[in-house]
Amino acid sequence: MEQKAIKQEEQLWTRDFVVITLISLFTFIGFQMLLPTLPVYAKHLGGSDTAAGLVVGIFTFSAVIIRPFTGYFLDVYGRKGILLMGLLIFTASVLAYIWAPSLLILLVFRFIHGLGWGLTSTASSTVATDVIPKSRLGEGMGYYGLSGTLSMALAPALGLYIISCFNFNVLFLLSAGMLTVAIVLALTINYHKPATTKPGFNLIEKAALRPTIVVFFITMTYGAVVAFIALYAAQQGIGNIGSFFTIYALTLALARPICGRLADRIGFGFVIIPGIILIAGAMFLLYFAGSIQWFWLVAILYGAGFGAAQPALQALAVISVPPQRRGLANGTFFTGFDMGIGLSSIMWGAVAGVTGYSVMYLLATIPAIAALVSYLLLGRKAPA
Repeated sequence: MEQKAIKQEEQLWTRDFVVITLISLFTFIGFQMLLPTLPVYAKHLGGSDTAAGLVVGIFTFSAVIIRPFTGYFLDVYGRKGILLMGLLIFTASVLAYIWAPSLLILLVFRFIHGLGWGLTSTASSTVATDVIPKSRLGEGMGYYGLSGTLSMALAPALGLYIISCFNFNVLFLLSAGMLTVAIVLALTINYHKPATTKPGFNLIEKAALRPTIVVFFITMTYGAVVAFIALYAAQQGIGNIGSFFTIYALTLALARPICGRLADRIGFGFVIIPGIILIAGAMFLLYFAGSIQWFWLVAILYGAGFGAAQPALQALAVISVPPQRRGLANGTFFTGFDMGIGLSSIMWGAVAGVTGYSVMYLLATIPAIAALVSYLLLGRKAPA
């Protein structure tokens, strides 16, 4: 048994795992470069602040729509075709932005772009869970998630730099170039073959519901951080809030692989529960944040909490399902992930308009507590 365990540990960094992680990295860079810049592009085309917000919201909406279907298609038709289709739609949408003559057409392209993102991100995560040994799934997903963390730390600033020094066309071409690299890499993977016996049509994987519900509540806090932290800091007279995201990304990068390995060794609950508590603590501390040092502390707590909980929850969503249902499990999980961000961004905006940002963040402890209660009370068919 010891020899078998050692052999499995040695097989984490296989060629296919490295390639799918690189695919995720290039895809995320192409994606994250556009996050802060497309709202600017919308205003460049004559849109209002509301229209700029729609550019973000419609993307999330279309991704949520396609994810459950993507999970089913991955299990029925295989990973390769769905991943390549998603990457091609993603790339074509980015290039199409160059020729968007109006805000309405931009929103149409953005909706299609969201479909490509839903296909690509669900498929690549499913391929990752296929090639990671089950005994190291938490650790493997932690390392795989570093691709998104690294891109989050670098790509938004890169995108803003490009539009300040060049123009939007250069931005879109560079983003499409990143995705083209991902397409080439995607052609080289040895994919899990679809099952000969096709699963019945189903858009929800019941075994993944518990971690999906928990991550839904967690990402409701994430929506509050991403959408309003800069506005809150500015209200507090803090100008250099970019350091918050840098510290958050660094902490997240450290927490993911360490906590993933702990999840494999001592159980998922031992990292998920403390992770959720750290997230709740970070929201509570934001209520008192009056200096950049407070925001740095929140960044450390939130990065550690999210880095501990999210990869372990994703591993928990797929660990108990057979290979022919991993696509459906990932689709279910990411539907909850996206819905939490999308719904909370709208909800917290309305709350902030009534209570102000500080009280809004105090109230954001409620979904964190709901995540903890959900994890503890829901049935434990999968390993805890």
